[in-house]
Amino acid sequence: MTGIKICGVKEPATYDLLIKLKVNWVGLVFYEPSPRFISMGQVRQLPDYHNEGLLRVGLFVKPTVDEVRRVLDTVRLDILQLYTSLEVAHTIREACDIPVWLAKGIKERSDLPKTCSVDGLVIETPSNHSDLRPGGNGRTFDWRLTSTWDIPKPWLLAGGLTPDNVGQAIQQSGAKAVDVSSGVERHKGEKDSTLIRQFVETIRAIDCNVS
Repeated sequence: MTGIKICGVKEPATYDLLIKLKVNWVGLVFYEPSPRFISMGQVRQLPDYHNEGLLRVGLFVKPTVDEVRRVLDTVRLDILQLYTSLEVAHTIREACDIPVWLAKGIKERSDLPKTCSVDGLVIETPSNHSDLRPGGNGRTFDWRLTSTWDIPKPWLLAGGLTPDNVGQAIQQSGAKAVDVSSGVERHKGEKDSTLIRQFVETIRAIDCNVS
């Protein structure tokens, strides 16, 4: 089964939908410039479906160890998704004792990591100088770049995925897990239940055909 992560969720009703659809991961964005930023107060209003298999992934951009610890002291997270260097990601992994995924933007095959000292990778399109955030910008890259990658750790494909293109993305990239944010929104920062259903159902249909 292809792993599915829906990132930037802020509404309890969307959490309820994700558990019904058997989504694997839900992303919480702790980066204030993002339209998907979630406050500590908002997180406390969300259900915690850890025991039902929906894992929480906290997204941070260039954080310090102390910044991550302050969130972990208040909010239970299962995984950290970090936009930072591999060295900082490894330091945070060791200091906070929680699995870490490193987000990595790629333009060409040589950008793909050959080694990884954390638990996983999120591979997506690199940000431009004009972007206000490092991810969630709705742009794709050449998915064929990862098709023959000698993968150092488990990874998720991200960047510009939608219900319409995720099938092709999985086929061309060889990804075993995918991460979507803006591709299941009608308005920036607002998740759409119909698009989420379509996204998940498209992937499950592919899984059934492959099996």
